[in-house]
Amino acid sequence: MGISIVIPNYNGEELLKKNLPKVFESLSGFSEQESEAIVVDDASSDKSLEVLKDFQKKYNNLKVIKNEKNLGFSSTVNKGVSNAFGDIIILLNSDVSPKKDFINPLVSHFEDPLIFAVGCLDKSIEGKEIILRGRGLGKWERGLLVHKRGEVDKANTLWVSAGSGAFKKEIWDKLGGLNELYNPFYWEDIDLSYRALKSGFRVLFEPKSVVIHEHSKGSIKIKYSDSKIKKIAYRNQFIFVWENATDYSLQFAHFLWLPYHFIKALISWDTAFFVGFFQALILLPKVIKSSFKYQKLFVKKDSDIVRNYQ
Repeated sequence: MGISIVIPNYNGEELLKKNLPKVFESLSGFSEQESEAIVVDDASSDKSLEVLKDFQKKYNNLKVIKNEKNLGFSSTVNKGVSNAFGDIIILLNSDVSPKKDFINPLVSHFEDPLIFAVGCLDKSIEGKEIILRGRGLGKWERGLLVHKRGEVDKANTLWVSAGSGAFKKEIWDKLGGLNELYNPFYWEDIDLSYRALKSGFRVLFEPKSVVIHEHSKGSIKIKYSDSKIKKIAYRNQFIFVWENATDYSLQFAHFLWLPYHFIKALISWDTAFFVGFFQALILLPKVIKSSFKYQKLFVKKDSDIVRNYQ
């Protein structure tokens, strides 16, 4: 079983210096013929490529791919996966440092042919706190999917993070990978996992697979303002609903509750909500097109999915 670790990078020069040795330490139990690390650089303006060139002198199974222009998270990850030879793809953000023994607990689950993805226990450093993440819950509420962090004491999860999780490449290809409409970031991994669940596959959380995640040092927090991040999050939340909600009751509820959400945003003067909505609306023809494509694989209803993850 080949292992490919795919790492998207944007201006992560210092993060690469710190975390890539940890990545290759975790691959030390695998031969170079059965394992690789792929870093896809999303048109960085720092010295990331120079750092990676130095690493290639040390690690023969490090592959570097360069985007000529900044494409965003989904496109960058998809490019890395398409160039990977592994049966199992492990996605790690550049601000994630894996523990040495994190791989085996993940790959052991893939003996089940219906397992699509397995998520890591993400020890997320947020300010002065360490928050345990990696297991996600969600429910349809007032016409939207509302998601939250789940306690890490169970194996079921609504989604597996594309920043610290393992994916079966055969199923990834069948599902079409990450939807690039979500570029530059957010909701793309929830979308992919949700589509996998509706297509009859399974996603799991594995607490024995541990990574350290320094969120504040990632490219999103550095490159984007809080206001910009909020607009993108709203936009992608609408894209998710319009693409994935196929139960007629959910579709009806979504449009029934839209006036409520508009009034609530107006009262609180949440301009990011309106910007996000209209940015999603501009993309509606593309969203509908991708929705019809994905629906061909769906074998379960929305109501069948979320009842297990509330």
